[in-house]
Amino acid sequence: MTKVFIDGSAGTTGLRIYQRLAERRDLTLLRLPEERRKDPNARKDAIHGADVAFFCLPDDAARQAAALAEGSDTAIIDTSTAHRTAPGWIYGFPELTGKREKLRQAKRIANPGCHASGFIALVAPLVEHGLLAPGALLSCFSLTGYSGGGKSMIAQYEAERPETLLSAPRQYGLGQSHKHLPEMQKECGLELAPLFSPIVAPYYAGIEVTVPLHRSQVSGELEDVRQIYRDYYRGGLVRFAEGAETEENGFLSAGKMAGRDDMLVSVCGNGDRMLLISRFDNLGKGASGAAIQNMNILLGLEESTGLNIPNQ
Repeated sequence: MTKVFIDGSAGTTGLRIYQRLAERRDLTLLRLPEERRKDPNARKDAIHGADVAFFCLPDDAARQAAALAEGSDTAIIDTSTAHRTAPGWIYGFPELTGKREKLRQAKRIANPGCHASGFIALVAPLVEHGLLAPGALLSCFSLTGYSGGGKSMIAQYEAERPETLLSAPRQYGLGQSHKHLPEMQKECGLELAPLFSPIVAPYYAGIEVTVPLHRSQVSGELEDVRQIYRDYYRGGLVRFAEGAETEENGFLSAGKMAGRDDMLVSVCGNGDRMLLISRFDNLGKGASGAAIQNMNILLGLEESTGLNIPNQ
């Protein structure tokens, strides 16, 4: 039976992974007593004793955990930002060309960021197939629920008397140095990082990432973009949503995929301007669900094993 250790199981990502895996009968979860949860020696023993270890930690702590893992044969899946562009680590977005094959053999997997997942799902296939140039000047805005901010942000929004400013959407990453930008640029093969505007809003879960394009930026028509997505997303946990622009009487809710572990990709617009849109749960395909998907691939299992993907 596969032994799994979650280093950082008290955080939102680690807790969701634990909840998903605790119901499975093909795994044994290794747990540390509360008083030893931050003990480096105890953590090292648990990491070395596991077949798969998830790091659900802040970046510096994830780097320390990676050092503790040295000398072991344990497969590591790091959900932090620490190793997403690091040499020797495989970026864990299996729907991208060639990634799934690498993930099957990987010992060091860097789980994608939530906003980054939505952007990469939209842009990488178009760059790969020549519809977008690597030098394209792109912009992106991403609307997210507050659960993506972790326990401290959840506590702020769910306080008995939350601050007045929390009642409206709040833009952040204003200095254009958001931690997801390096992976967004690298995995899409872009020469320049996009202008990126993340926005947190007063709802719990769900992300809606939008990349707006003028016709002059695309080497093809709107239908060509749709066809790329239809062909590209035939497996895995990302799928193209036909006719999304007719949903919800002309609206697209960022909460559409809340609680789920898959992602929808859509294209709306007209012959002059188009909107590339991805929707998913920030703790699902944006974090914990993606991490479990990567573990399933590594173990040779069906990718959706243990995940919440209801029938369409």
